[in-house]
Amino acid sequence: MGVTDRLRRLDESLTGWAWASIVSNCVLVVTGGVVRLTGSGLGCPTWPRCTDESFTPHGAYTVHSAIEFGNRMLTYVLVAVAVATFVAAWQSGRRDLRRLALVMALGIPAQAVIGGITVLTDLNPWIVSLHLLCSLAIIGVAVLFLHRIDHPAPAVPPRGAVVGLAWATFASAWAVLYVGTVVTGSGPHAGDADSARNGLSPLQMSQLHADLVFLFVGLTLGLLFVTFAVSAPAATRRAVVVLLVVEVAQGAIGFVQYFTDLPIVLVGFHMLGAALVSATVTWALIRVREPAPS
Repeated sequence: MGVTDRLRRLDESLTGWAWASIVSNCVLVVTGGVVRLTGSGLGCPTWPRCTDESFTPHGAYTVHSAIEFGNRMLTYVLVAVAVATFVAAWQSGRRDLRRLALVMALGIPAQAVIGGITVLTDLNPWIVSLHLLCSLAIIGVAVLFLHRIDHPAPAVPPRGAVVGLAWATFASAWAVLYVGTVVTGSGPHAGDADSARNGLSPLQMSQLHADLVFLFVGLTLGLLFVTFAVSAPAATRRAVVVLLVVEVAQGAIGFVQYFTDLPIVLVGFHMLGAALVSATVTWALIRVREPAPS
């Protein structure tokens, strides 16, 4: 096999593992939501064991314990993907890919520890929110890793008003995601019937969340108009358009679920939407900072 073929196969491997990281962590967000929405958060009441006697739910097998244990087992899939990604990045010989792969890999045990603390604190809503945010951050890093495979970081970091607007849009997205977890922590889906809420007003937190969503959408629209005004490459405009579509869909689901008393199915789709927001806002920021030639 020639050098060119070997490099091509390595790039294909890196791309495949990058997508595997994105998809698997999105799945984790959804399955974590299923745990909470079905009241299965304490289906395995301790950690790292499922029960005091066993790592598996033997002897106390219920639907809730099966759901919680299944979500824990997904961690092993994430570990396998993270290790394979790091090995592929190491074989590439590129330090930037190695660093990003290491960050993603370290995020998995961090998630496991946060998950354990979540269980040991009886689903403290502030810890639960950190559990979700960690997954969303890993998704963003995986998107950057995917981009870096074919696009090494520029020697001079891009600057300018358009880049600043993209960063503001990115920051507003994370404000929306964080406050969304606070709204959840004040609402009815605690993950267990006996778990405490954060004590904040669901109405006030929902209003704050909605206000931030309007800011996020407004900044995205401004960013889209600017990309047309400066004749940005088509790939850049397309990334911002995709982000806007995800935002509109996510906002629509959010409003409908609020006015229909938070049905489980819609809340589950809303959590998937949060994962997609993290991915698409990262992609849009990258495309604005490092536009590909037309």
